[in-house]
Amino acid sequence: MQHRAQRTAFTVTAGIVLVVVSFLVFWLSNRNFSAGRADFMYLADAFLHLRAWIPLGLAPNAPQANENDVIAVGAHLFVPFAPFPAIALMPLVALIGPVNADHWETGINAALAAAVVGLAYWVPGRIGVRRVSGRLFLAILLGFSTQIWWVATRGGVWHTGHLVATILVLLLIAEMFGRSRPILLGFLVGLAFLTRAPIAFAGPGMALWALHRSGALDRGLALADRLGRLPWRDWVLLAVGFLPSLAFFLLYNWARFGSVLESGYALATLPAWLEALRQQGLFSTAHIEMNLDYLFWKLPRFTAEFPWFKPDGLGMSVLFTSPALLVGLLASWRDRRTWVLLATAVLVLVPTLLYYGGGWLQYGYRYFLDSIPFVWAMAALYGAGRRGGYPWWAWVLLGWGVLIGAAGVYWAYRL
Repeated sequence: MQHRAQRTAFTVTAGIVLVVVSFLVFWLSNRNFSAGRADFMYLADAFLHLRAWIPLGLAPNAPQANENDVIAVGAHLFVPFAPFPAIALMPLVALIGPVNADHWETGINAALAAAVVGLAYWVPGRIGVRRVSGRLFLAILLGFSTQIWWVATRGGVWHTGHLVATILVLLLIAEMFGRSRPILLGFLVGLAFLTRAPIAFAGPGMALWALHRSGALDRGLALADRLGRLPWRDWVLLAVGFLPSLAFFLLYNWARFGSVLESGYALATLPAWLEALRQQGLFSTAHIEMNLDYLFWKLPRFTAEFPWFKPDGLGMSVLFTSPALLVGLLASWRDRRTWVLLATAVLVLVPTLLYYGGGWLQYGYRYFLDSIPFVWAMAALYGAGRRGGYPWWAWVLLGWGVLIGAAGVYWAYRL
């Protein structure tokens, strides 16, 4: 009993130290970078004043009419980005005001990124990873070997949403491997959708999760037995949990643009080359080749000068930036949870591959962050099934990814 208590205390202490160190690393990385677009702070202030728009000229760092990703209608400015991060920031903005919150943005993003690392240390315990070394592997993988480090460093409205969305998806995964209450799963998918729209496609993944838990996929069942085990009640509760976010999304669109289906992405101002891509369709198969290239194949230009490679800001292969994610492919394929996690990652990726934006300016392929937590959970399943922890070569891949992530801090100030 005493040994168990000591082990628990060590596990908790290691997690606390990891979160504190992570915050310091993220804050030291981003504190000298100013994205100049803390739109969520000013949108939170607008919500506190029961407005869906930001007044023109509110503050020097507030959105301006001549900037990209802004919709100007008279003296009103609208931002197309999903609104939940602004909702989450409302208590802070109510306390200190939007301008101060803007000035604190680097610290806020560092705290959000540290929360990602903390959750990435805690959630594997629910999945079955008991060793502290395994939890550290997974926390470092998600926090420092994916685009989390990059988006925490660059900041701005384009990146804060990724941090909030990743927190929500980690909570979703924790619930999947915990009590798995369908109404809460649906609610978390809804909040994630109000943060990063492609995550709405995790909804069908949660329906598959409920199907797995119902036993309808068990081997040796007759068709009638399978049909009898279909989780109709859970599916209804999933939808009920998601509906408030969907209703808010439609109402928010109507309040801004007079149409429940207009999110603003088709109206926002863009650089000419992105506008040309959008003319091919906001979502179109014409964009798949470009996005697959950014995701899997695109490499930086290698040079003789430090840090010996130079990205172009358009994208970079996940196999180059985050090779340790490949560990997820070693999860047991006899375990249906592996298949559900993979299916969910692919479902979330589908609208991303069809989207015109590509993710510029980016280091790696930041849009893949919407899917990465599900692939990461597959890596956790693999670790949970190994008594000896992660193999040495997985740590080597992780070390490479951390080095590439650290180089991303260098390039964040120079791209």
